Parts: sequence; C-alpha cells; structure tokens
Amino acid sequence: MTVLLVLITFLVFISIDWWMHRNEVPAAAPAPAIPAYTSDYVDGFHIPAHLAYHPGHAWALRERKNVYRVGVDEFAAFLAGRIDGIELPRPGQWLRQGQKAWSFLRHGQKSGMASPIEGEVVEINPQVAKDPTVLRSDPYQAGWLMTLHVPDEESTARNMIPRGLVRAWIHDAVERLYSRQPDLVGAVAAEGGRPVDDLAAALPGEDWARLTGEFFLTGS
Repeated sequence: MTVLLVLITFLVFISIDWWMHRNEVPAAAPAPAIPAYTSDYVDGFHIPAHLAYHPGHAWALRERKNVYRVGVDEFAAFLAGRIDGIELPRPGQWLRQGQKAWSFLRHGQKSGMASPIEGEVVEINPQVAKDPTVLRSDPYQAGWLMTLHVPDEESTARNMIPRGLVRAWIHDAVERLYSRQPDLVGAVAAEGGRPVDDLAAALPGEDWARLTGEFFLTGS
C-alpha cells in the first residue's frame, strides 16, 4: 500500500510539472565550437580571400584609385622563416610585374621575391624594415611591405592567380613542400594544425636560398 501511494505521488508531481512547463520552448543545445579555420585557411595557412595573389606568393590590395598595397602571403612568410633583414626598393623606383623587387636575408644568404604588379614605389613600411619578425607574425596587416602607384590598373590582373584557383594553388605549393620530407607534415604542424613559422628550419638538408627561390619563382 505504501509503495502504491509513493507511485501515485510521483505521478502527480510529474503531471503538475508537465502542466506548468507545457508551453515552454526547450533550451537550444549548445552551439558547436566554431573551427579556428574558415574558408580563408588552406592546409593551415591563412590566405585571405579578398587579396589578389601572384604565383610568386606576393599579394596586392587596391587601396584607392591607382594605389595598391603589396606584401607576401603567409606561406612565403613562414617559408622565409626567421630572417635577419629585408632589403626593400626605394620610393620612386619603378617595378615591373615579376621583377625581383625585395630580398630576404638569412645567415649570409639572400632570397628575392617578385613584385606582384607593375608600378612606382610610393612608400615602404619602416616597421617591417626595422623589425623583420613582423613579417611572420602579421604578413597581411602590420607586415605589409610597400605601396605602389599603378597607372594601368587593368594590368594588375595579368599573371595573377584567378580567384577560383587560389585554394588549389596554395594546396599544391604545400604538397610540394611537404613532399621533400616524409615526416614534414607532422613536424611542422603546431597544435591545432597551424604550421610553424619557420618551415625552412624543418628542412635542415635544404639550401634555404634555393628552396625559397623555387617557390618564389626567382631562383636562388
């Protein structure tokens, strides 16, 4: 009899609770964690979609009519690694697209990179010239290299990577780099899948100038 009374009491409480909360909307399940990498990441490298890219791993961004900001993509910054300095062109110097425009210095070696567009150098970034570590830590903002005056803006599209092919282009570059050493993928991937910021250090058997020159399309 006691057990029956307990069961009845239990059912009464359940009924009362249901009646009191029948119109409440169930709480939404916690949203899944947003992955750290969005569509702007390719194989762990940050490649912002709004920039235009040259096959030599430099980027260009139109700031206003006839003025473009230029820098290097994260793949290039991490491949160059812990450089000792950067040689930049002088304001007023004319750069042709694909011409060696600046150089990285590391352990007595030099590696050049090509200008992604054609125009006259207006300004160079004094911060990155003074502190080259900025190039690795923030290649798309504080680590920009220079601005160019581009009289023929239509020319900027020539020889640039079509937007629809940028992801495949970066993926191919990463695969070519990682194929040089079977264990490189695991060796360079930091926690969360982000590459380390000095890829060349993970390839001690490679000549740095020749390796970077191959990917920057400028030779050693």
